[in-house]
Amino acid sequence: MKVLYVYERYFARLIYGVFSFILFAVLALFVFFDMLNELESVQGGYTSLIAFFHVMLEAPTRVYEVLPIAVLISAIYVFSQLASQSEYTIFRVAGLNTRQALFSLFKLAVPLAITTFIFGEFIGPAAEQYAQKIKLQAIGATVSSGFRSGVWVKDRDKDNTPGAAGGEVTRFVNVQGLKADQSINGITIYEFDSNYRLRVIRVAQEGRYQGGQSWQLNQVNETRFIELPHEAGVRRDALAPDFRAEQARFPNMVMHSELTPQILSVLLVTPERMSTVDLFRYIRHLRDNKQDTQRYEIAFWKKVVYPLTLFVMVALALPFAYLHARAGAVGVKVFGGIMLGLSFHLSNTLFSHVGLLHTWPPIISALVPGTLYLLVGLTALRWVDRH
Repeated sequence: MKVLYVYERYFARLIYGVFSFILFAVLALFVFFDMLNELESVQGGYTSLIAFFHVMLEAPTRVYEVLPIAVLISAIYVFSQLASQSEYTIFRVAGLNTRQALFSLFKLAVPLAITTFIFGEFIGPAAEQYAQKIKLQAIGATVSSGFRSGVWVKDRDKDNTPGAAGGEVTRFVNVQGLKADQSINGITIYEFDSNYRLRVIRVAQEGRYQGGQSWQLNQVNETRFIELPHEAGVRRDALAPDFRAEQARFPNMVMHSELTPQILSVLLVTPERMSTVDLFRYIRHLRDNKQDTQRYEIAFWKKVVYPLTLFVMVALALPFAYLHARAGAVGVKVFGGIMLGLSFHLSNTLFSHVGLLHTWPPIISALVPGTLYLLVGLTALRWVDRH
C-alpha cells in the first residue's frame, strides 16, 4: 500500500504540473484567436478594451471545452517520459499492475472532472451571459436568432375572455431586441384561440418583466378580430370569413405569460454553452408548448456526460506508458495524443449533428463518442499489457 501511495503522488505531481502548463498554453492560444476575431466588431462604443474584457469573460467556457484535451496531452507526455526513462518499468517490477495503474489514474481524474463540472455548470455560463450583455450594451445591438425579423418564441396562456370555458390561447411572440437590462423592445404578438384562429395582434414598443409571470407592455397598438354572427343555414365562405377588426391604443398593458427573462436570456448563448439547469428549464418550456426539443436535449446530455470524458482521456493515455523509447520519440507520441484529442472533439461534435439529423435518442448521441473512445483505450491497454 505504501508503494501505491508513493507512485500515485508521483503521477499526480507530474500530470497536474504538465496539465497546468498545457492548459495555460492552449487557453492563451484560444484567447489570442478569439481576440483577433472580436476586433472585427470593434466600432463606436465597442472599444478594443471592452472587446478584450468580453474575450476574457469567455475564457472560462474555453477552459471547459479544452480541459479533456489538455488532460490527454499532459498524461500522454508524462507516460511517454516515464517509458523513455524506464521509470514505469520499475514501477511494474515493484508490483504495479495495469488495473491498479488505471484505477489510480481514475482517482487522479476525479478532481479534474469536478473542475470541469464547476466550469461548465456555474462559472462558464454565468460569464458567457455577462459577456454577451456587455457587448450588447456597448454596441446597442439586439439579440439575433438567425432571422432578420428577430427572435420568435411560442407561448401559451389561459383564455380569460368571456365564454371561453377555461380554454387556452396560443401566442407567437416576435421580439426585435433583448437589452442588457433584460427588457425587450419591438414586440409583435400574434394570439390564436383554442381553435387556432387569429384573434388578436398586439404591437408594443417595449416590455418589462414585473415578476409573477407578468409583463408590462408600453405603447401598445392592438388589433382585435371579432367573429360576426351568421344566419342559420347559410354556408360560410372559408376565403371570406365574417370578421370585423377593432383597433385600440393603450399606453401600457399587463400581459400574463410563461416567458421570463431567464428563458429569453438563453438566446444570448448557444445551447452547448448553457448550464444544465437553464437547459432543463428551457426544454420544459418547449415541451409545454409542443415544440421540438432534440437540439437542447442533446446539449443537456452532453453537459451531463462531458465531465466523465476525463476518465476516458486518462484511459487513452495509459497505453503510452508501455511503449519504450525505441517505439518512437516523445514528441511524436505527444503529437499523436494531440491528434487523438482533436479527433475525439470532432467526433463528439459530429455525433451531435448526426443524432440531430437522424433523430437519434439524445442520450445515445451524447454517450456514443465517449463509449467508443473508452473501448479503444481499454483495447489498446489490454494489447500492450499482453505484448
